[in-house]
Amino acid sequence: MKEDLSKVSQRSRISRRGFVGTTAATLCLVGGSTAATAPEQQTLKPELSPAVQMQFLRPGQLEKALRAFPVVYVPFGLIEWHGRHLPLGNDALKAHAILVKTAEQFGGVVYPPVYFHNGFPQESLVPVLTSLFQRLKRTGVRVILGVSGHNVQGQIDMIDKALAPVVADKTVAGMGLWEITLSRGPDSGTDHAAKWETSNMMFLYPNLVDMSTLGDGPLAPNMKPPDGIGGLDPRKYASAEIGRRNIELAAQAIGKKAKELLESLPEDQRSFNLPAIRPGDWWMI
Repeated sequence: MKEDLSKVSQRSRISRRGFVGTTAATLCLVGGSTAATAPEQQTLKPELSPAVQMQFLRPGQLEKALRAFPVVYVPFGLIEWHGRHLPLGNDALKAHAILVKTAEQFGGVVYPPVYFHNGFPQESLVPVLTSLFQRLKRTGVRVILGVSGHNVQGQIDMIDKALAPVVADKTVAGMGLWEITLSRGPDSGTDHAAKWETSNMMFLYPNLVDMSTLGDGPLAPNMKPPDGIGGLDPRKYASAEIGRRNIELAAQAIGKKAKELLESLPEDQRSFNLPAIRPGDWWMI
C-alpha cells in the first residue's frame, strides 16, 4: 500500500533545533513495493554531471530527459552562517548536489538552486514560487520535488503551499522535502555546520572548506555565538567518506520517492505531455 504523503510531511514537523538534536532513527526509505528497483549501487563520485542540470541542457537534451523520466527537482536554500569553515550558501549547494546525484541515477532534471527561504514575506514569495511550479508543469513534467537543505519546517510549508494549486488537478504530483527527510538514520543525518554538513562539503567541495578557521579550542554548544555550530564537533567527527554515504542515501531515497509519485498518477498522466521543446510549444521558465 502506498504511504499517505501527508504522513511524511507530518513526521517532519519539528524545529531546526529539534531536527539537529534528534537521535538518529531507523533508516526510512519510503516507497516499498510501489517503487521500482533502485539503480545498481556504484561508488558515488563528487563530480556533478551537467547532463542533468537544466541550465546546461540544449532543448533536445531537455526533451529527451523528460520523455524518459518526467521529473524535475528544485533545490532550495539560502545565504546563512555555517560556522567560519563552510560557505554561506551551504544549504542550497548541498540540496542541489544531492538532487544532481538523484537525477544521475534515476533520471529527471534539476532546476538551478533557489535562494529563497521562509523568512521572506510569504504573501509575496509563495505566489512567485507557485508561478515557477506552474511553468515547470507547462514544460511537460509530471512530478515536481522541492527539496530544501535548510532544515526548518517553515521552508517545507512554503514549498508545499506553493505546490498546492499546481497539483490540485492531479495531472502532476509533488511535495516539499528536507534533503534527508526520507533517509535519516545512523548513516544519514543533518545538523548545522557540524558533523553532517561539514562532511557533505568535504566530499563535494573540499576547496570550500577551511577547518583551520575553527582553531583548537572548545566550540560553543547548541549554535551559540561565537561559533554558531549545532551538532557534533566537525573537527573530530566529519569526513569526506561520511559525506559520501550521507549524500548517497539521500539521493537513493529521493529517487525512489520520485518514482513512487509518478506511479501514483493515473496511467494517462505519467508521460511528458508537450509535442516538443520548441518555440510554439515551449519558450522559457
